Amino acid sequence: MAASINPKKSALLIQDLQNDVISEGGAFADSGAPAHAKSQRVVSHVKAMAAAARRVGMPVIHIWYIVEKGAPGLKQNAPLFQGVKEANALVRGTWGAAPVKGLEAKRGDHVVEKMRMNGFHDTTLDTLLRGLGVETLVITGAWTNFSIEHTARHGADAGYNAVVVTDGTSTIDDDWQNAGLNYALQNVADRVSTKQVLAKLAPRAGTKRSGKK
Repeated sequence: MAASINPKKSALLIQDLQNDVISEGGAFADSGAPAHAKSQRVVSHVKAMAAAARRVGMPVIHIWYIVEKGAPGLKQNAPLFQGVKEANALVRGTWGAAPVKGLEAKRGDHVVEKMRMNGFHDTTLDTLLRGLGVETLVITGAWTNFSIEHTARHGADAGYNAVVVTDGTSTIDDDWQNAGLNYALQNVADRVSTKQVLAKLAPRAGTKRSGKK
């Protein structure tokens, strides 16, 4: 399915790469998430893919988990949501809710806010993707076995080709990463490396410029 990464019909999703999620000093730093993100080189890999996508005109969409102070409206029906509220995490306007350094939204990028794991749930993501003519989702971010998996599954059910970048995603350790990529997402999404994505986004060679032979 990697061949389906056509920049004119694909979008790069950058999900939950926020300070509270993967940075040292963040609300969930004790989980091991910062160390795993570092071992995956997720920030540098996603930064490279975002730059390449922008160069070829492929949409870059940031999906941020944002709650208001006190997490009003965040239903406490699962441990993950309880953890967000108890840790006072991902509060709008705070350092913790901000994207990690190097992955800030740039001019021309799109931003979608969510309050659940799934990037599609009660957000504008599907409307945005259809308006942009997107058929393939190149999914990056954290955490692989929660938000990434949920978004990929929903995307597949909604008719999109889901492509998850194996070293552009992270969670809390290699065991959880393996469970997400090689079990939960089997037969749901294609799994490719950053190198493979960048190869698909490389400018076409051999194009002649006007006035030059």
